[in-house]
Amino acid sequence: MIRTFRAFDPQQIKLVIFDLDGTLIDSRLDLVHSVNAALRHIGRTELPDDVIAGYVGDGAPILIQRALGAEAVDEELVRRGLQFFLSYYREHKLDHTTVYQGIREALPAIQRPGGESGNHHRARKMAVLTNKPVGPSRAIVDALGMGGFFARVYGGNSFATKKPDPEGARVLLAESGVKPEEAAIVGDSHVDVETGRNAGLWTVGVSYGFSAHSFESSPPDALVDTPGELAKVFGGGA
Repeated sequence: MIRTFRAFDPQQIKLVIFDLDGTLIDSRLDLVHSVNAALRHIGRTELPDDVIAGYVGDGAPILIQRALGAEAVDEELVRRGLQFFLSYYREHKLDHTTVYQGIREALPAIQRPGGESGNHHRARKMAVLTNKPVGPSRAIVDALGMGGFFARVYGGNSFATKKPDPEGARVLLAESGVKPEEAAIVGDSHVDVETGRNAGLWTVGVSYGFSAHSFESSPPDALVDTPGELAKVFGGGA
């Protein structure tokens, strides 16, 4: 079901910025396994899958800090855990990660609402802005066959700040030559909504990701339950 809280005209949207984890890809198991591998490595107790999934969204350093809880005051412990997590995840990032069902159909419909026969100049620009490190982010996007859709893929270490700081979104606007009111950001958590607000973008939330509960405090302009509905929001058909 599509829920609209602040309507926008999809024909005015020239740039769509996507989050990665929980929005385009289901990376839950690989992230969970990598965090628990890091916890084992530093002699700490593993955590349940749902708990770790709820910690995703603010980048790897904060993910490890949250996984360590009160013990995260030990900076050396966090550093060791983060270093192992990043190393392990690089090797295992595609063990179980998949593109969400319906995303492969939604992306071309969002990019070209009129289809291939439509005006080529009306094709939307699309990009990825994630708090995951840029190296594995680009590798995943390419390995899962989505690289051709995105003009840019930026990660949590691409800029001096991470989402919800608007720096990355503003760079994408400048590179695309698009005004804030002509762009939208799509994501599965309050981090993406707040990024959009901070940059003056329209915001679209997806409830099928990791952190739909966080929309209660930061509701998006539109909320969808499926990738097919995501295409509809942007005028891309059923």
